[in-house]
Amino acid sequence: MAKSTLSFVCQNCGAAYNRWQGKCESCGEWNTLAEEDTSGSVPVSIRSKRKGRTFALESLSGKSPDAPRLSSGMTELDRVTGGGFVRGSVLLVGGDPGIGKSTLLTQATSLLARAGHRVVYISGEEAVAQVRLRAERLGLSDAPVQLAAETSVEDIVSTLSEGAVPRLIVIDSIQTMWTDTVESAPGTVTQVRASAQALIRFAKKTGAAIILVGHVTKDGQIAGPRVVEHMVDAVMSFEGEGSQQFRILRAVKNRFGPTDEIGVFEMTGLGLREVTNPSELFLSERDLGTPGTAVFAGIEGTRPVLVELQALVAPTSLGTPRRAVVGWDPSRLSMVLAVLEAHCGVKLSGHDVYLNVAGGLRIHEPAADLAVAAALVSSLVNAQLPTDGVYFGEISLSGVVRPVAQTPARLKEAAKLGFQRAVLPESARGEPGGDAGLSLNAVNSLTTLVAEIAARGSRRGESSPPAEKNATPARFRRGEG
Repeated sequence: MAKSTLSFVCQNCGAAYNRWQGKCESCGEWNTLAEEDTSGSVPVSIRSKRKGRTFALESLSGKSPDAPRLSSGMTELDRVTGGGFVRGSVLLVGGDPGIGKSTLLTQATSLLARAGHRVVYISGEEAVAQVRLRAERLGLSDAPVQLAAETSVEDIVSTLSEGAVPRLIVIDSIQTMWTDTVESAPGTVTQVRASAQALIRFAKKTGAAIILVGHVTKDGQIAGPRVVEHMVDAVMSFEGEGSQQFRILRAVKNRFGPTDEIGVFEMTGLGLREVTNPSELFLSERDLGTPGTAVFAGIEGTRPVLVELQALVAPTSLGTPRRAVVGWDPSRLSMVLAVLEAHCGVKLSGHDVYLNVAGGLRIHEPAADLAVAAALVSSLVNAQLPTDGVYFGEISLSGVVRPVAQTPARLKEAAKLGFQRAVLPESARGEPGGDAGLSLNAVNSLTTLVAEIAARGSRRGESSPPAEKNATPARFRRGEG
């Protein structure tokens, strides 16, 4: 038998060390090293002793049949997966505790089971009675889903190998699984990696689609070794704020579909409800005519989404002003604030800045720069932005408003929801696809937009600031609010 080799493995990133140390040099986390046996994932007694076989090599040219997909019955889930679950694929779903991962998968498995497919739900965290209680609350207790509460990978694979091959298998969660081929506690890096490898091998061999549920760290990353994310075919993140009823399913990696699509759900008393028109839902309770609010016309995958951005600029009594952001990149906000101060004369060094994306959506594209700048200046000068206008455009470090992609789709969505005007980059005015009937206000530099918003401001009673590029309102140059 192989000699046992002990090493210290980081439970956050999977890096191995010969001796214990307080800080992991790979990921920078403290107190994450745990002692594990890394002599090998498979003991010598059960290793295969056969010789390697030869296999045929093929060329790049030639036709391959499309991978058959299994529709889940949920339009939003199929949108993120690329049209359904591919036979033999393995998906990793992560999200904060209590966000609704188990609810989403319970609904998906129930729809597939009612359609006549064999679906198995393996829970390593809850008993069968607890899963039944959730299904009863969701009104899905009559669905013929096969349940089990088990954590041994060998027992799971042996049980699933009997009878017809399941079309979909849910493992909730991968951190609770363990295999006797390694001598480590469940949840450690070695156990998670070995358990995931055994389940992936079973999926590729039998053609069953497997969904692995993964825990997340305090930073929102899926816990465990990052190698698991490379091993699976798709990685999806279930996002949302605990105080909001909206949930976003986002694809981080997908070998069989796009990675920029999102699925929007609403958490209700009867489970997750699909949202076919996210823009209308995100704007249903927006504050009309309130300074500091702007509507951003964004793109999530192939779908245009309109969302409200809320900004609050208030004088501070602290030596270092506070910058609080929810739903957007804090570094991107710092860049926009620097451009406003350097090129537009807007002095915000003595003000606290708060920015929020309404509805719990998280925006990643830089096209939101123009809407954020408009909301910040509107809050600073107490000016109401037009309630029937949308904003989109990327701001460069020189203060120039740069064009963004899919302008016609953004304008068409805004027109469908009743908006009458749009503020967009100058170079995007003549793009093919028309203006969708909106009144377009094309701006070339951020200074122009700041001057237009400041002209509506009620603070200090100034009537009309100069409109030249370098002529900013006097209160901005003085650093007054």
